[in-house]
Amino acid sequence: MPLNYGDILDAVALVRGSQTAISSDDADLSWTDYDRRTNALARSLLDRGLQPGDKVCFLLFNGAPYLELLGACFKARLVHVNANFRYLAHEIDHILENSDSRLLVYDARLADTVERLSAERRASITLVEVGGLPSDGAIAYEALIEGRDGTPLAIERSPDDLIFIYTGGTTGYPKAVMWPHRNQVVGLLGGAITDGIFPQAVAELAARLDDPKPYLRPLIASPLMHASGLYAAITTLCNGGHIVLSDNSGRFDAAHLWSLVDRHGVDAISLVGDTFAKPMLAALDEGSFDGGSVRLIGSSGVMWSREVKLGLLRHLPQAMLYDALGSSEAMGLGSSIMTAAGETRTATFKIGPSTKVFTEDGREVVPGSGEAGYLARGGTIPLGYYKDEAKTAAAFRIIDGERYIVPGDLCTVEVDGTIHLLGRGSNCINSGGEKIFPEEVEEALKRHRDVADALVFGMPDAKWGSVVMAVVRPVAGASATDEALRAFLRDAVASYKIPKTIIFSPDELRLSNGKPDYSRAKAVFVAERGASAS
Repeated sequence: MPLNYGDILDAVALVRGSQTAISSDDADLSWTDYDRRTNALARSLLDRGLQPGDKVCFLLFNGAPYLELLGACFKARLVHVNANFRYLAHEIDHILENSDSRLLVYDARLADTVERLSAERRASITLVEVGGLPSDGAIAYEALIEGRDGTPLAIERSPDDLIFIYTGGTTGYPKAVMWPHRNQVVGLLGGAITDGIFPQAVAELAARLDDPKPYLRPLIASPLMHASGLYAAITTLCNGGHIVLSDNSGRFDAAHLWSLVDRHGVDAISLVGDTFAKPMLAALDEGSFDGGSVRLIGSSGVMWSREVKLGLLRHLPQAMLYDALGSSEAMGLGSSIMTAAGETRTATFKIGPSTKVFTEDGREVVPGSGEAGYLARGGTIPLGYYKDEAKTAAAFRIIDGERYIVPGDLCTVEVDGTIHLLGRGSNCINSGGEKIFPEEVEEALKRHRDVADALVFGMPDAKWGSVVMAVVRPVAGASATDEALRAFLRDAVASYKIPKTIIFSPDELRLSNGKPDYSRAKAVFVAERGASAS
């Protein structure tokens, strides 16, 4: 499979020309300009001594510079390294050291964090600042583009060029998933191929760009620094689409999102579960937005509740709600589709074509048996985790002669082959021998009208080993009590799954990508009630 993202972007730009590639809050960028700027940036980076395979760390908010730098890295054969813009300096230090990054490109609003990097790390990398006036020792981003040669690079690229995606774990620092272009191209673009025959060359792929395709004007609300947003952006760029972005440096503004939808005729929205969907629904309930152009809303990474989906479909009956089950290292594990014509249960998915479910000892789970197993993705998967042989060996397994990525998601398999997701095995609470999956209890709690969000976790207990606890973020003006929510749960989950204590906190319980921040929730709980349930 000789496909490389850099070659694909070169070919797409020739076809799309003056059509819009990216719309941000204050400007549009045509495909011609995107091509010119990414070529110029790629050439500047190589002229400054970077070599193919060198790592470039992105510390950026959503915006055109992220996608320009991404395209430049693809074209110059450099490796994308994502860093969470909420990280503290010591966490950025780790990403830079672990990835062997030679360049850090950061938003000027994050200059204070960059200033606090260790002296050793600052001395080992080149700093590039986007926006504002660069601090001492940093290069202005625009200086690497303006006045530079913007013609295509005379460079031979490889399908084995890499892209890194750092993904958080339940413990310790994030780890880098190593994706060769050849494998990720198949995973990301395969869903857009309607005839079942995947292109074997860039020219063949470019020839298909004039075929009408849906969902090529997405608004990507989820952060580009995480897999869900990044994958949506790469897919759209490689299909010659028009990406709409809004700066995500502050609190999520759902009303502004809907105004962008109506302004640009957005046909798809990429989000991350209820964290985005709940305020979006509230804005539709309170505002006068149209949203009639939207045909698809896609989510991945976290639970997306049935009640919120129904609310969105009440306003957008023409839309399809697509819930993708996957991760940075295992895309396409499963999917769930909901429309105004049909409902689906929360956490129930149709299994992906390259996905199987295995027990811990490698047996394939029999549909309808009720036995829990781990989702496993075969086929085109990553190489492993960068500089971490132990975690690679644990997650990438050979089963019956085939290599699988087993990210740790537990599920049961129904008779019809659909799967019911139980949760990440590492989050499972063992209380007196009973296994409790936090996601099930969280979804039940979020069905209460006074609950905006909830996280459930285990706390140590002398008698039971662990007991179930919860932190709830209430909706504005809520009056629910611990006792009321516990009573509400009695009709939703088994009694042993009901949290022993529920505390209320106005704090955000999730990371910027919408995933649960259990460490934060536990810290809030400990501060309120102490470290033990006993």
